[in-house]
Amino acid sequence: MGNLVVVGVDGSSSSLAAVDEAAREAKWRRAELRLVHAFNLPVRPMYAPPDPSPLRRLVAEAAQRARSLAPEVEVTEAVVSGDAVTVLEAESRAADLVVVGPRGSGGFLGMLLGSTAASLAAHSECPVMVVREEPAGTGPILLAVDGSPVGEKAVDFAFTEAGLRGAEIMAVHAWLPDYVPAGTGRESAERLLAQALAGRTARHPDVMVRHEVLSGETREVLIEASKTVQLMVLGARGRGGFAGLLLGSVSQALLNHAHCPVTVVRGKV
Repeated sequence: MGNLVVVGVDGSSSSLAAVDEAAREAKWRRAELRLVHAFNLPVRPMYAPPDPSPLRRLVAEAAQRARSLAPEVEVTEAVVSGDAVTVLEAESRAADLVVVGPRGSGGFLGMLLGSTAASLAAHSECPVMVVREEPAGTGPILLAVDGSPVGEKAVDFAFTEAGLRGAEIMAVHAWLPDYVPAGTGRESAERLLAQALAGRTARHPDVMVRHEVLSGETREVLIEASKTVQLMVLGARGRGGFAGLLLGSVSQALLNHAHCPVTVVRGKV
């Protein structure tokens, strides 16, 4: 399967956590790992361009970290001119997964999610994994199911990832009992969940799946559930989003507040 995992590197502690996770992903996928650092050239030509040597050292140190964690993985390094979102979005066209930290070295103190992570999750052409600095747990993979077309790709990604990690899937659909139309209810929610997962268990017989229909506001339910899982997987935009919206409110909330790494799926899987 996958041939390339890309990770954004900027020297921050969150990007080093992303390097660690990306190295593990490349090992599981038997893929190449590419470490990328993006830098902006000065706007005014009178200023001398930055010396790339410290940037190359930064990436080389991160690459050595990755090799120590996954010595069997081929690791390449790149220092590229351009803003981080544009550079990593271009990298995503050839990648199977892009991994970043939630907030880089340029973020404001107290900011939960940086502009690079949010924009990349909205525009990447492959799944984007946003990794927290805190060590991930060892529980199941939480798959957020909403029955949307984008969510179908998230289901496929979650089953593949569970097979790689040897993990169980906890497939969750959240609903609000007070706001469902007449003629619908818990049974309808359970049916939606079963239909979304139909056929996957046959293709992935070694992956155990637990169905969970939970009542409550979607963001609150999923944030609470993220406390006991090793990874959350969801589509970039669910059924409730406006046409043309690249990243839905639920996805944004989880990228900001989930207690585990979050993978947003919108492009190829």
